[in-house]
Amino acid sequence: MTAMDLVTLAQQQPPAPGTSNVRDWILGNIVPLLLLTVALLLLWLGGGKGDNAGVMRRLGGVIVALAIIGLAVTTDAGSNIGKWLAGLFVGG
Repeated sequence: MTAMDLVTLAQQQPPAPGTSNVRDWILGNIVPLLLLTVALLLLWLGGGKGDNAGVMRRLGGVIVALAIIGLAVTTDAGSNIGKWLAGLFVGG
């Protein structure tokens, strides 16, 4: 059996099960629960004291965290954002 036969045989194998089920479970269960917890904490910590500016500062951090989560779970988002940023400077 030659090396090319091994490569051909390896390419014919079905793909190994990935982590898409774990990712879907996290996105469907953990992320909404964390968002609900953050929303309740923001209301409890800032809303009861009338500290609206403090709530808005914390909300900015939550928005940045959501953007990072969205970037992490979206397929090819990093390369697409990189191409968009490069297009701003190159013009193409």
